[in-house]
Amino acid sequence: MNETKSYKWFHDYLAPHEAHTHGIKAIVFSKQSPFQQIEILETHSYGQCLVLDGKMQSSEADEFIYHEALVHPALLTHPDPRHVLIVGGGEGATLREILRHRSVEKVLMVDIDQEVVEACRAHLPKWHRGAFDDPRTELRFCDARKYLEETDTIYDVIIIDISEPVEEGPAYLLYTREFYQMVTQRLGPSGIISLQAGTTSVIHLLNFSAVCQTLRTSFPTVSPYQAIIPSFGLPWGFALASKNFDPQALTPQEVDRRIAERITGDLHYYDGLLHQGQFILPKHVRVQMEKEERIIEDNQPLFTYN
Repeated sequence: MNETKSYKWFHDYLAPHEAHTHGIKAIVFSKQSPFQQIEILETHSYGQCLVLDGKMQSSEADEFIYHEALVHPALLTHPDPRHVLIVGGGEGATLREILRHRSVEKVLMVDIDQEVVEACRAHLPKWHRGAFDDPRTELRFCDARKYLEETDTIYDVIIIDISEPVEEGPAYLLYTREFYQMVTQRLGPSGIISLQAGTTSVIHLLNFSAVCQTLRTSFPTVSPYQAIIPSFGLPWGFALASKNFDPQALTPQEVDRRIAERITGDLHYYDGLLHQGQFILPKHVRVQMEKEERIIEDNQPLFTYN
């Protein structure tokens, strides 16, 4: 008997004709919020997983890869990060990694969907590990773009940890030229942002290349990089954008020195050698980025497959 036939399956659709399929042990949580469908699934291969609008966001087995890749290159490139803003970040794992930096004095996490945060706080303690209760943490549940329009607070680092720009989803206006220009105004002179920028898969490069091209309209230094996150089923792209500092100027030895001096506890994915290698993108990705002309704008958003 084929044991797999008895499984329930979650199909994480990557495109109309492509999916990464996960065997499910149990549905831990499921609810439609005012903004998106929230699911926490117990899978056979990757443990518990957060799924929003039918798309995998992170898994128990490999969330450390995603969150270390998103957070530490930016905070270690900055000379002295003290005040940090998270846009999104519902699981609390991005917050967890930021709070490991000894220099950080205050982290504001702005997420539009309080129900995602509450579900993750209750069901995914391995992700946040108490970060929501850290005295340096402040939570606000509102539209991050509206917050940035109205605040006069200046940040050292802004980490943008949001879902992909799905049509009718809550995030698509946080990938535009107008939004990135707003972000630059809320950053100090040494300011840096980091964000996930979509897959670097050979047949799905438009989002990654267009996001990086759009960032270049607002930042003098844009450093795209990638990580392999097995639960996503595809290689995944990130981008670091800075007003002054180039992360690729840091040697592996300097990165390891900063990790030892600045970060509490051990990292499991990121170190100096990885830092150096992650910015070396495959030739076909670099070629696509060099010829990309698309600029994402408020009146011309880019949508990924839903």
